[in-house]
Amino acid sequence: MVPRTPYDRVIFSTISRTVVRRERVWLHVLLFVITLFTTTVVGAGLSHAFQANRPVDLERDFGLVFSVWSHPGLLLDGLPFSLTLLTILLAHELGHYITCLRYGIDASLPYFLPAPTLIGTFGAFIRIRSPIYTRRALFDVGVAGPIAGFVLVIPFLIAGLLLSKVLPGVASHGDFIFGTPLLLRLLEGAFFPGASTADISLHPVARAAWVGMLATALNLLPIGQLDGGHILYAFFGKLHKLLSRIFVAVLALGYFYDWKWLIWAVILGLFGLRHPVICDTGELGTERVWLGWLALLMFLLCFTLAPIRAEG
Repeated sequence: MVPRTPYDRVIFSTISRTVVRRERVWLHVLLFVITLFTTTVVGAGLSHAFQANRPVDLERDFGLVFSVWSHPGLLLDGLPFSLTLLTILLAHELGHYITCLRYGIDASLPYFLPAPTLIGTFGAFIRIRSPIYTRRALFDVGVAGPIAGFVLVIPFLIAGLLLSKVLPGVASHGDFIFGTPLLLRLLEGAFFPGASTADISLHPVARAAWVGMLATALNLLPIGQLDGGHILYAFFGKLHKLLSRIFVAVLALGYFYDWKWLIWAVILGLFGLRHPVICDTGELGTERVWLGWLALLMFLLCFTLAPIRAEG
């Protein structure tokens, strides 16, 4: 990350003596283990569909959860997906966490969120429990997570595509259709020249990288206290609230393409617009401006208008 200035060192040397809270490590470990299980079950379903050269069948593939108790070996097939996904999510959160440590900001260890969803999780997050005093620190904390996660998405996506295969029409005949971010489309064109996106059966490792891209894009939305919102505040300060409202309105217009964007817009509009005030007029510096452009590029590469939609 961009080096701190002498001003930063003076400021953060005065707050680095923040009271160290006793972490409930057992809770973080428990949530991680449960999330590992739920994502592994999902991964097993994806793996079985991939091995059988067919699209994912919701009832058949995700019904495996009822069989793992008597046949725990089924879970082994799900590990490529779950370990890839959790590694990407962990890298993202550690990017935030380690940057907080550098600045003397009190932050929790990552909380993983297991969930009975199509990806087995609602993601992960850390709690920042002390104020952030400068725009530079806010920017660095906000951008560190997406960069750390994205750095791992690329090699995992490449490895997953090397294991993927062409099956005519497979991607458009399952229970769900997964969107194709720009980065995936570019790499599919390189690995499978001439093949349609709908004809490419993604290996579970590539699908996990796809989830990592989705998480990166959602976190980089320039709204409220999302990572993109932190970056937005670092650049525009007092305009943050107005700009967040504008972006929420734009998100709501996504309803006409995929109705789920309206749910996101409502949630973020009701709970996600507020941002702690930072009274700092210091400059971000040229390096951080370039990193801001990099964050925008990552968003554009990872974003898709309709991430998941039901077939028919």
